[in-house]
Amino acid sequence: MTGKTTTCAVTLLALCSARHLDGQSATQRVTFQVNALNRMAVSGSQTPMAITTVTAGMAPTPVIGSGGTYTLTTNERNQKIIAAIDESLPTGVRLEVALGPPVGAVSSGLVPLGTDEMDVVTGINATVTDALPITYRLSATESAYAPGAQSRSVTFTIIAAP
Repeated sequence: MTGKTTTCAVTLLALCSARHLDGQSATQRVTFQVNALNRMAVSGSQTPMAITTVTAGMAPTPVIGSGGTYTLTTNERNQKIIAAIDESLPTGVRLEVALGPPVGAVSSGLVPLGTDEMDVVTGINATVTDALPITYRLSATESAYAPGAQSRSVTFTIIAAP
C-alpha cells in the first residue's frame, strides 16, 4: 500500500470505530405478570318450563328447556364449573341442568340443582369458548304441586378442581 492509501484506510477505520464508541444505549427492565383469568358469562334467556301433561298411572311428563348459552375464558388448567340455586325447590319438584363442555372438558350431564354446589363441567383447561349450550330439565313426582310461576336463581362458578 502506498502511504496515502494507508493513511486513508486508517482514517476511515478510526472514523467508523469512533462512531461506534460515541454511540449511547440505555437499558430498562420491564416487570410484568399475567394473573389467573377465569371469567364466565351467561347470555340469552331461559325458556319458561311448565309441567302440564301426565299419562294415567305414570309420573308427570318432564319438560326440557333451553337456558341460553354461556361463554368461558380461562388461562388456568384443571378448572371446573359448579352450579347451585338460591333456595330450595318445592317438595317433589326437581330441576336439573346440563352445560355443553368446552373442547377437552367433560360435562356431568343433567345434574340436579339444589342449594349445595354441584359439579357440572370438569377437566377444563386454558380455553376461550363461545355460545356453549345450557339445558334445563324440570320434573315432578305425582304429589308435587307448585301453582303459579316460580323462579330460582342459578349461579355458575368456575373454580380450581381439587
